[in-house]
Amino acid sequence: MITFKQLEAIYWIANLGSFAAAADKLCTTQSAVSKRVQELEAQFQIEIFDRSRRTARLTDKGNEILSFAKKLLSDRDQMIERASSKEVMFRRLRLGVTELTAMTWLPKLVSVIRSEFPRVSIEPEVELSATLFERLIEDSIDLIIVPDVFDDSRCVRLPIAPVENAWMVAPSLYPGDIPLRQEQMADFTLLVQGNRSGTGIIYNRWLEEQDFHSNRTMQCESLVAQIGFTVSGLGISYLPVPVTQPLIDAGHLRRLPTEDRLPHVKYSVLYKSDRTSEFRRHIADLAKKNCYYSSFFSPKQ
Repeated sequence: MITFKQLEAIYWIANLGSFAAAADKLCTTQSAVSKRVQELEAQFQIEIFDRSRRTARLTDKGNEILSFAKKLLSDRDQMIERASSKEVMFRRLRLGVTELTAMTWLPKLVSVIRSEFPRVSIEPEVELSATLFERLIEDSIDLIIVPDVFDDSRCVRLPIAPVENAWMVAPSLYPGDIPLRQEQMADFTLLVQGNRSGTGIIYNRWLEEQDFHSNRTMQCESLVAQIGFTVSGLGISYLPVPVTQPLIDAGHLRRLPTEDRLPHVKYSVLYKSDRTSEFRRHIADLAKKNCYYSSFFSPKQ
């Protein structure tokens, strides 16, 4: 007899790459996870994982079983959604966000979800946009909130809000008020996000379109680091206006006077189109209704 616990063990071993990691994810022991796999292997008289490798690798038959496991686990979740009321629905929500959302309105979204679905276990992850998108495609995360750079037919995309960004600088690095031309800005070190960041992708494309080139560039994979480097006077950078306003008010940052304004960064909620469910659609709608990027960790009423 096949059990969902066995299927979950295979799913998480395959996604996380080891029996130990799957055991941690499932809040059980490695021996218990191994036993679940061994039971299935004995039942079908096959090897599901190639144990000759250092990491858990699926065999060809194992890949077939994994594809069925994904569908059965998804069907189970959909049945629970349809059969349960909001108050008693018990399931997991694997929610991926980037730093800006985590630092602003994620606490509010978590609060709203908990109020409507008190038995849903929320598992938030904070990562770069490209990593979150890859996780979404491979079905190891349910829903992501990222800058709107992924136009993929495999996903449902719900635009939620734009974020204003501006060129910023430490007052000591440029105290003047005369707007700078692009060629003058090129003399400063440019602090940018890389191509794993949604914001980085948007502005790297825009800078190329503008034929903007800097003599020195420093790449940051973290928004917090990017803000810190800018406050430290290491260079100029594009930063979200609403959340940096307290630093501007305190005199640690200022908007750099420039001839051109930066385009806004639009954010969207994405989930797989082949994993559509009322629950995911509802969570996406809640994100749209409760989205704001105006302040750090301040639940908006």
